[in-house]
Amino acid sequence: MSDSDVRTAFDSDVLIVGAGPAGLTAATYLRRFHRSCIVVDAGQSRARWIPESNNCPGFPHGVHGTDLLRRMRAQAEGFDPHFENGRVDGLRIDGDGFLVSAGSHHWRVRCVVLATGVVDRLPAQDWVPEAIACGALRLCSVCDAFEASDQRIGVYGPAETIGGHARFLRSYSTQVTLLPTTSTDSVDLSELRSVGIDVRAHGGTLRFDGYRVSYVQPDGTEETFDTVYPFLGVDTCAALAASVGARLDDSGEIDVDRRQMTSVPGLYAIGDIVSGLNQISVAVGQAAVAAACIHNVLPFAPR
Repeated sequence: MSDSDVRTAFDSDVLIVGAGPAGLTAATYLRRFHRSCIVVDAGQSRARWIPESNNCPGFPHGVHGTDLLRRMRAQAEGFDPHFENGRVDGLRIDGDGFLVSAGSHHWRVRCVVLATGVVDRLPAQDWVPEAIACGALRLCSVCDAFEASDQRIGVYGPAETIGGHARFLRSYSTQVTLLPTTSTDSVDLSELRSVGIDVRAHGGTLRFDGYRVSYVQPDGTEETFDTVYPFLGVDTCAALAASVGARLDDSGEIDVDRRQMTSVPGLYAIGDIVSGLNQISVAVGQAAVAAACIHNVLPFAPR
């Protein structure tokens, strides 16, 4: 095989990083466009944490996150994309395509879709999965604050950032309390207090009794909540995009255009990893847009 043959050989039209709702939707669309597609997944979709989503279109009685992922994967598998288990740890531009690596595996592809979502920073306690499963901890107020209506709600995280979350939740309950992990000395809390949001001493600890989460203040005072929202930030794979020159916004999320393409031609990003509303319905819409645009820019391939 000549050097030119090696240079023009592609393992697939597209490689999708991540098999959450966004990645699986993109895979379904691309295969229905008769485009070859590899999906590399580490099995860590944020959707797996969802005990029951009641705002996901098409599920009037709610759906568990793992059930949703199972259904969406079965739908994608019906069109035979190639799935690989692994974590992508390398991405570089390679001529008119990309070279993607996951451990010892390497693929040369025409386009890449980043659909890795984000990873929530959670309290460092071994009971966290159990607390999320029973609704004692909740991760997304847009998704499930309706289910917490009129409950005692705690908002846990850095004093500098949790005020906005608390104010949003105040429209669901008269019993919203800030549980700050950092000092409130430099934060103006007057507006929050004016709308009935309480504030506890910073630096307390969380406890879980199997049913509810409590906040224990430094002086030992303990208060139990029906549900607690931890807002401790998230981690993303935006650095992977930045490594090939993709532009990030001021918050560190990947900047994309109306086609979901990054500032690097051929590199797309969809779902929670891009700036915007982190919702399943948004992610699947972005996936459809990206897949259609990719199909239109790839070389014509008549059957």
